[in-house]
Amino acid sequence: MFATFTAADLEALRALIPGRVFDGKAINEDYFHDELGTAFGVPDALVRVLSTTEVSQVMKYAFGHNLPVVVRGSGTGLVGGSVAVCGGIMLDTSLMKKVLELDEDNLTVTVQSGMLLMELAEYCNNHGYQYCPDPGEKSATIGGNISTNAGGMRAMKYGVTRDAVRSITVVLPDGDVQTFGSKVVKNSSGYDLKDLIIGSEGTLGIVTEAVLKIIPKPEYSVSILVPFSTMNDAISAVPRIIRAQVTPVATEYMSQDVILFAEEYLGRKFPTHASEAYLLLSFDGNTAEAVRHDMEAIADLCLENGALDVFLIDTEERSASVWSARGAFLEAIKSSTDQMDECDVVVPRSRVAEFIMYTHTVASEVGLRIPSFGHAGDGNLHIYLCRDGLADSEWERRKSLAFSKMYDTARTMGGQVSGEHGIGLDKKSYLRSALGERQIELMRGIKAVFDPKGILNPGKVI
Repeated sequence: MFATFTAADLEALRALIPGRVFDGKAINEDYFHDELGTAFGVPDALVRVLSTTEVSQVMKYAFGHNLPVVVRGSGTGLVGGSVAVCGGIMLDTSLMKKVLELDEDNLTVTVQSGMLLMELAEYCNNHGYQYCPDPGEKSATIGGNISTNAGGMRAMKYGVTRDAVRSITVVLPDGDVQTFGSKVVKNSSGYDLKDLIIGSEGTLGIVTEAVLKIIPKPEYSVSILVPFSTMNDAISAVPRIIRAQVTPVATEYMSQDVILFAEEYLGRKFPTHASEAYLLLSFDGNTAEAVRHDMEAIADLCLENGALDVFLIDTEERSASVWSARGAFLEAIKSSTDQMDECDVVVPRSRVAEFIMYTHTVASEVGLRIPSFGHAGDGNLHIYLCRDGLADSEWERRKSLAFSKMYDTARTMGGQVSGEHGIGLDKKSYLRSALGERQIELMRGIKAVFDPKGILNPGKVI
């Protein structure tokens, strides 16, 4: 299908990008897998790019010589999406970290795609603004967030990555550079190619720059931690919160066992871990009175619906403690076992409690430990299957059975395979079962239009 990568290809790339092309043992093994490590592949060449122009030059060469290309940012993905399973060229965008423009009249910031989410958040904060998407993995790149349409903890009020992207600069597989979208707020000018690229996991084009929507930083914010006797009680309160005339910034759920993992992993105590289940909610606004009104309304609602208490998180120290623990849940669970895999399922918000309870049934039926946490406010659940020392064959058997049960049930509830982590290599079969062959066929047609040679991130998504 693809040409064999040769020494001549390596020298040609080194002539295009002097000093930043590596091969063989000069490529760190971290590039062979992503964060979860379920997929493995070795690129023939690693190219560390600095600009749209350099990406274009490499893609023109790859297209002309029929070489596969995979784009990688920080490698924090969980589905094998940035792994070079066909060898070829890996484009590392992690050096592309520049802020290109802060447009305070149009409330946008333009950045290169290799900027980390935490770097963008700090930049915006220092200038009195907020970039609203807030995925838990703060060391992910903006390009990675765009490629999976990452959501995060503020999605309930502010939306997901797609809602914050005004335009993107994209290098197509043949090296052509296009800008999709613009700074305008409304646009009904033909097919929305920008939104087609967002969430395509690097299979249609390479995002090198993005114009992102920002807002003035809210003056006040506060969080509450709400314990419940059972997970069912906690999650059952969420639909009532959604129906209230208040929109929290975030509505997260977490279980006692995950909190204990985080305490051990971080080496510091959570404000409380005595209860089986918790909701963590945050509120923001421009007046202290409005924020406190919203917080108190939801606190009272939770108490009316079975909450055992309400802990106010109103200082920087307390907030940092609670939210840093929430951000560490993935790594904490990962450290509690020898291997894990994830079900990044999303279901209608009205079915969240039912689905979480079902995961407990699955854990019992297949004999796996399956901790979870997630965004109760938007139905995106992060459910982890822990190996805990099982032999290879037994781990694969139980894992496959658990995934099939959970994805089948999610589909009957009107859910989907992935809320924000994408499909990559690992979840392709589940996507096909969820969408059916006709929709997969349409996606293949789109892929063929953008990438007729199939060189860009081959083997992923479809």
